[in-house]
Amino acid sequence: MRQKVTAPRLHGFIKSLGSAATTPVRIFLVGGATAVLLGWRDSTIDVDLKVVPDSDNILQILPALKERLEMNIELASPDDFIPPLPGWQERSPFIQQEGKVGFFHYDFYAQALAKIERGHDSDIRDVQEMIQRGLIEPKRLLELFSSIEDQLYRYPAIDGASFRRAVERTVAEANTRSGIE
Repeated sequence: MRQKVTAPRLHGFIKSLGSAATTPVRIFLVGGATAVLLGWRDSTIDVDLKVVPDSDNILQILPALKERLEMNIELASPDDFIPPLPGWQERSPFIQQEGKVGFFHYDFYAQALAKIERGHDSDIRDVQEMIQRGLIEPKRLLELFSSIEDQLYRYPAIDGASFRRAVERTVAEANTRSGIE
């Protein structure tokens, strides 16, 4: 049975992956890993990540690392579920460099939109936390959603109208909480 991933365990994963990698890559951490590293969750059940560029070296390392660290590691990122946001890599905050691996948080706006689309209670709480911490601005969130809206047809599981309403509701609620009408 895999153990929950806490901040110390996540830092151990980062160090281990960085020391084992032989090719330069960027690893973008997503979801629970972001929440744990930024401190609004104590733990997560897995480490979701994206590797850029694709790297056989990293993909070969991950299974053994997963077993050794008793940690769920998944290749999953917002662009698996929603269209990639323009400029997402440039908006992805740097975490640290370990060996040849640069670690980043996957763009907070993309994470928030993917969470809104999924709609689980824990996802909505994460989005509210991102807004409250100033990691995303509600107005910009809606702008970025609009920039991908015409590409939603590529993701047949998404109902575009429902997704838009959920984003608009999130923005309206954030504005109400901050006193913006």
